[in-house]
Amino acid sequence: QVGSFQLFVEGYKEADYWLRKFETDPLPENTRKEFQSQFERLVILDYVIRNTDRGNDNWLVRYEKQDDGPDLTEKDSQWTVTKESTIKIAAIDNGLAFPFKHPDEWRAYPFHWAWLSQAKVPFSQETRDLVLPRISDMNFVQDLCEDLYELFKTDKGFDKATFENQMSVMRGQILNLTQALKDEKSPIQLVQMPRVIVERSSTGSHGRIVHLSNAFTQTFHSRKPFFSSW
Repeated sequence: QVGSFQLFVEGYKEADYWLRKFETDPLPENTRKEFQSQFERLVILDYVIRNTDRGNDNWLVRYEKQDDGPDLTEKDSQWTVTKESTIKIAAIDNGLAFPFKHPDEWRAYPFHWAWLSQAKVPFSQETRDLVLPRISDMNFVQDLCEDLYELFKTDKGFDKATFENQMSVMRGQILNLTQALKDEKSPIQLVQMPRVIVERSSTGSHGRIVHLSNAFTQTFHSRKPFFSSW
């Protein structure tokens, strides 16, 4: 890539910084649940686009700790005002995504969040309810591919064959994610699943209603990446 436009965010620090802090100063329960929810969305984003450059130094966290303190009213009466803790995740540097094939074993580009304790927690019901109805619908997936085509083709180096390969990888990732959410798996279990590519079938239906069985063919890669420690 020649370059990229990036929107700078204020008040955020590298995830590594906060993850170390949380080991010695655990989050309040409500904030922990919110962090887990946002972490799951980061996982889904990275997995679907097959981000090949997600270390814990290129996703950010903004954490504003709960603050108990006095506040004076107009009548100078003293009240205790509690400001609840807030936490937000920002995914940055997403340029090395949408590969045209699954990474080779010798350089497997792991998702570094897979080694975090949060990755061992099964996807929440909230996340499953939000994502499953969409990605279970192949027409939604096809619409997504068409939207990406309109975006990607604006690049002067656009190659349609490469794009189709990119979408085959993405559809495979979505297929795995769908099954993982249905089975109530965790992010670490998701990345352990066999790699899949789902290619458009040359003899399949080209109508508006798309069915996986007659429009696409699936290819499974049974070998795990070389970096795997699970």
